[in-house]
Amino acid sequence: MNSMPGMRNQTVVDLRIDADWVVPVEPSGKVLEHHSLIVGEGRIQDILPSHEADSRYLFRERVRLPGHALIPGLINLHSHAAMTLLRGYADDLPLMTWLNKRIWPAEGRWMSTEFVMDGSRLASLEMLKGGVTCFNDMYFFQDATIEAAMEAKIRVASGIIVIDFPSAWAADPDGYLQKGMEVRDAYRHQPLVSFCLAPHAPYSCADKTLEKVQTFAAQLDLPIHMHIHETQDEIQQSLKSHKVRPLERLRQLGLLGPQFIGVHAVHLLDAEIALLAEQGCHVAHCPGSNLKLANGVAPKTALLDAGINVGVGTDGAASNNRLDIWEEMRLAALLAKGMSGRADAVPAHAALTMATLNGAKALGLDSQIGSLLPGKQADIVAVDLSGAATQPCYDPLSQLVYSAGREQVRHVWVAGEMVVKDGRCLSLDEAHLVRHARQWRERIAAG
Repeated sequence: MNSMPGMRNQTVVDLRIDADWVVPVEPSGKVLEHHSLIVGEGRIQDILPSHEADSRYLFRERVRLPGHALIPGLINLHSHAAMTLLRGYADDLPLMTWLNKRIWPAEGRWMSTEFVMDGSRLASLEMLKGGVTCFNDMYFFQDATIEAAMEAKIRVASGIIVIDFPSAWAADPDGYLQKGMEVRDAYRHQPLVSFCLAPHAPYSCADKTLEKVQTFAAQLDLPIHMHIHETQDEIQQSLKSHKVRPLERLRQLGLLGPQFIGVHAVHLLDAEIALLAEQGCHVAHCPGSNLKLANGVAPKTALLDAGINVGVGTDGAASNNRLDIWEEMRLAALLAKGMSGRADAVPAHAALTMATLNGAKALGLDSQIGSLLPGKQADIVAVDLSGAATQPCYDPLSQLVYSAGREQVRHVWVAGEMVVKDGRCLSLDEAHLVRHARQWRERIAAG
């Protein structure tokens, strides 16, 4: 940015976006009317009343969005992007039957760089068009997911998966860690890529494996992203094999702390909620997947009341069928109200925060993304609230959570670059990806 002579000291910037509303998420519940968002060098430079922007800024591009709200890019705190190619392949089954009888055999047959690349491209397309600008992933062949995300121009927090079972990606826990570290070394300087350690679950990782994960997390200052307390069966297995519930086992092994993201956390005792709060842990709440697999409903009201940071995730499309954070955000709010009997349990501003800033906090990225503040990365979503389904609009924040959905997303920017325009993804060829998805369906269905 600079000022140009003779231009009344106006500052030259890359982009000005004018909207009826800007919902910055920070401060909580704030809605700015008739404001302009100023972007330069991939970051938010300013947010100010539109009538003031003319005298202060010259812009290379201006986007006028009457009837729209600007929000931060949504963050999918838990996903298995490549599993989008298994969408609808194993529906209406309980978790362990779903895994053991359908999903793991299919992955054993088909998992490869090609499978992960094509599935992750398809997932990235769906998420971007739905306003998701960052996803936290856990899967094999993580280099292929990173390449797909970079092609799509979406942020990815790439999980270095660790599991005791062999796969086409690695033979044992040491192999998973070694390959994961090699991928991290290769991509760690990419601006849209960050990393987590991703031990699959307590029931699929031995103590020795989890001790190594904890060591790597401490040495490299990486989050730990892990399924936990998803089913009652998981807890019973742990009591039988380890004599303690899974969270207590993780506590004893030193995994709990501000770096820990517990995925699902459906079945929790009061003492376990207190433990998560005491340790400063985060929770990735995946209500759609939990409901579809009949695993239950996480006690998010109790988690939030305890001060635990809760973000939302979709899980994979094989267990949810939609990579739709709008749906998860609305479900999170409605389930909290219904389960607690409190209509104000998760108000609209809290639900939107769960889908944005809370996810960024869990990933250690809240200084960069998750809210619309000067200095942060320009990850921005424009939502059209002018249509019949979102009228009349008394409160745009409420409309965003309870009435709008991904079909109202019109434009998306990541690091200041437009990647979705008028609902069309600019970085990926949708028709090409749909053709590939159909080809995969034919191959997988044929066995």
